[in-house]
Amino acid sequence: MIVDCAIYRGGARLQGPADVAAALGEARDAVDAFVWIGLHEPTAEEFDRVSEEFGLHALAVEDALKAHQRPKLEVYDDSLFLVLKPVVYEPEGDTVTTGELMVFMGDSFVVTVRHGEGSPLTAVRRRLEAEPEVLRHGPTAVLYAVADAVVDRYLEVAGELHLDLEELEAEVFQPAGGDAKDTASRIYRFKRQVLEFRRATVPLVAPVERLTAAGVPYVDEGARPFFRDVGDHLTRAVEQVEGLDRLVTDILAAHLAQVGVRQNDDMRKISAWAAMAAVPTLVAGLYGMNFSHMPELGYAWGYPAVVLLMAAVVAGLYVLFKRRGWL
Repeated sequence: MIVDCAIYRGGARLQGPADVAAALGEARDAVDAFVWIGLHEPTAEEFDRVSEEFGLHALAVEDALKAHQRPKLEVYDDSLFLVLKPVVYEPEGDTVTTGELMVFMGDSFVVTVRHGEGSPLTAVRRRLEAEPEVLRHGPTAVLYAVADAVVDRYLEVAGELHLDLEELEAEVFQPAGGDAKDTASRIYRFKRQVLEFRRATVPLVAPVERLTAAGVPYVDEGARPFFRDVGDHLTRAVEQVEGLDRLVTDILAAHLAQVGVRQNDDMRKISAWAAMAAVPTLVAGLYGMNFSHMPELGYAWGYPAVVLLMAAVVAGLYVLFKRRGWL
């Protein structure tokens, strides 16, 4: 569906026609005007009308309709096509979800296509409309503002994930050790969230670098420093994501090592108790073979002596294992 259709001239929003074709024609007739159309999960029929009016490339239109694209930048004859993946952090479930945001930009138009709920376009449009000195730079200002908002959100989500990772780390290294199975599953789920976050940030580095270079069609040369700033923020976000990935891998390795140590301790305890149980079993088995001629069978003190012997050996083994830390 078409969420918003507006004409901007000199940094100000004009009262223009709601029809796409009429809005584009009015924007092209003016010297410094452009039209910005926002769509949310449009159908093929809705988007066909827009793509025909703006002359969008068929491959880019297909990507915008199907979504599930990696971040990328494509330059066609009549437009520039940028794919972004905004991220949303859900503190209730400690999960990261990604949406998709496609930006078509030409000489006098911007078309944004949003999939999912993580795209900050409403806030971006309001902020730009409140800053006419920025908006008067035309479609490039919209492209910069959208990319800047998406990348800044990356940094916020990275900070929230760091807090979750600190809690997970404290749980792993607590003295009690916690439920090993539940902790391992939490670490694995967290690693999946980091991987989802990584898919949104790392592939975006190359498109942003292209926007900072000279000669990109439809991009104002004066905007290159601003895109470099976006690139700096993106680099910080990527470094934080890579750091999160390394840390969660190290925490998983430490947790598995702790599990192994606890299992070794359990096996030592089991072995110690088995050794103490083996001594009386051996003696009782020896004297239970029902032979007529065996030592001490005819003595009155034979039975208590053997019992005391078994108790003494078991007590000695207990003291030995206790000193060695097996019990």
